[in-house]
Amino acid sequence: MVLFGKPRYTVVKIRKKEIPEGVWTKCEGCSQALYNKTLEESLKVCPKCDYHFILGAYERINILMDEGSFIEYDQGMSSLDPLEFKGPKTYKDKLAQDQQATGLKEAVVTGEGLIEKKQAVIAVTDSRFIMGSMGSVVGEKITRAIEAATKKRLPMIIISGSGGGARMYEGMYSLMQMAKTSAALFYHHKEKLPYISVLTNPTMAGVMASFAGLGDIIIAEPKALIGFTGPRVIEQTIRQKLPAGFQRSEFLLEHGLIDMIVHRKNMKPTLNNLMDYLSGSRGD
Repeated sequence: MVLFGKPRYTVVKIRKKEIPEGVWTKCEGCSQALYNKTLEESLKVCPKCDYHFILGAYERINILMDEGSFIEYDQGMSSLDPLEFKGPKTYKDKLAQDQQATGLKEAVVTGEGLIEKKQAVIAVTDSRFIMGSMGSVVGEKITRAIEAATKKRLPMIIISGSGGGARMYEGMYSLMQMAKTSAALFYHHKEKLPYISVLTNPTMAGVMASFAGLGDIIIAEPKALIGFTGPRVIEQTIRQKLPAGFQRSEFLLEHGLIDMIVHRKNMKPTLNNLMDYLSGSRGD
């Protein structure tokens, strides 16, 4: 018997399987979902579009330094509040918040260790801590690291990931660090010791205008944002449209600001080779 009218359906509710947090990461370059284990194995570089994710200071040190060789300098140093800065959030509150979020005391980690069995002093700024900006402690730690490299006659490597430049919370105390770190590098250079500057995304403002731009060799990771001030501010100032890719590694290599672009997986052997070359060329 044929029945007419509206057909009857059995509605079955299927519960969507929940995906645990921390299993997948969306790529900022191609918007693809990446399995976190795969991402870690590729040194946090997207295997689909080659986007280089931002690394924390200790993550980068673990990638570059031989296992168990890193000895950290000035681990307990942290900033005070010389200006008693007050705003929507006080400086002390901001420091406490980022210390808790990152597990760092400050925006830079310094120390010495081996890179493919070659001794070097290293400093790494971390953009997760107040955008990797340079306050008095960041400047002091980097200066002490450079002075240690000079005293021990070791190569100096600084890896910059600083989008905040000089730290506004400390005013002139922060700006003074540009001159202080640059002066320390002058004496390191005077001793004919190699200094390699590695620029990562982002490296901007006072950091780029001081130690980050003074390397004997300046390396950048692919597509890193590098410059003094942001493109929007520049366009508003000069009232002109900037070229495509302006302030990215590839544009800056083409125009001579940096010496080479190195993929993260090749960074460690490249640093090793450059230390060999620079030491040999200076007669050390």
